[in-house]
Amino acid sequence: MFRRNSISIFIFLCLLTSTLLNAQSIKPKEVLSVMQKVADWQIFHYRDPINLTKPAHHPLDWTNGALYVGMVKWAALSNDDKYYQWMKNIGREHDWELYDRVYHADDHTVGQMYCELFRKYDDPEMIAPTIERFDFILLHQAQTELTWRSPFHQDRWNWCDALFMSPPVWAKLYKITGERKYLDFMVKEYKATTDFLFDKEENLYYRDESYMGKLDNGTKIFWSRGNGWVFAGLANIMNELDPGTEEYRYFADIFKKMANKLKDIQTPAGHWAMSLLGAEFYPTPETSGSSFYTFGLAWGINNGLLDEKTYEPVVRKAWNAMVSHVTKDGMLAYVQPIGAAPGKAYPDQTEVYGTGAFLSAGSEVYKLYSK
Repeated sequence: MFRRNSISIFIFLCLLTSTLLNAQSIKPKEVLSVMQKVADWQIFHYRDPINLTKPAHHPLDWTNGALYVGMVKWAALSNDDKYYQWMKNIGREHDWELYDRVYHADDHTVGQMYCELFRKYDDPEMIAPTIERFDFILLHQAQTELTWRSPFHQDRWNWCDALFMSPPVWAKLYKITGERKYLDFMVKEYKATTDFLFDKEENLYYRDESYMGKLDNGTKIFWSRGNGWVFAGLANIMNELDPGTEEYRYFADIFKKMANKLKDIQTPAGHWAMSLLGAEFYPTPETSGSSFYTFGLAWGINNGLLDEKTYEPVVRKAWNAMVSHVTKDGMLAYVQPIGAAPGKAYPDQTEVYGTGAFLSAGSEVYKLYSK
């Protein structure tokens, strides 16, 4: 009897939370205000150590690369040049280089910021090292298999996170230079990864081969942030493509399939569970993957790929949930630590990539509610 009553109370609280989040209107000025608070908090704490034993991430690491992706979007909305200057200083300090590993997608992520700064300042120095690196890759393409333990396996995009990190850089270089070689390589490799990792029954991506066939509490394991990387990356890729092209239609088809699935599995509280199909086993909110979904869904509405009547309530509930986890000082809480699978998140912990995801989400939420 006690267990039955506890379940009933839990369900009631979830429904109450859902009703409250759906009822909260979103005001564009408030979106900008919370974005500024989160951005400023993160810049102030940018070089803080991760914990007592781990130093801050290297400025060119993928973690910060994901932060910059969102920070660029915020800088464009803010009408305050200090955010661009902050990012320019990072680029100058590191001679506009990508991070160390030539082929590894994670070490390409910072190139997204370099491309956007080039677009604003028209300084070829900002993207010259990225072009040099990618031209080398084109001339020496990795031949490894996509299986998880094959030699040099991460020289190709054989884990779903990679689809956020590297493909948008290739797409941006294509748009900037007009050279089709960048687009052709990106699409070829993206299709190979999708053919390998995309589950056509669930319309979600496995994190990598090692999760195929495994179950967590009886459900397939689809990691929330992993699919968030993919979903946000799709939007960032399509931003660079002509909607009338075959390539755009390919990415849009994946995007819409994922969006429909995400709509159906959003939790009553507004976030997405760390194991997307196992919400009852992972009740703790998680804000990095959920922010990426919020970004992608709002982007889809704004760009005409998703029906506003159907998806706007999903975005509204999600954004209000994300904002509810911003502390009074501006820290985004409940960001799952670095990992590769469903796990835990905490109210007193954050990560730079979570901030990047939140700022990306805010940029499209602001556009949606400023119409």
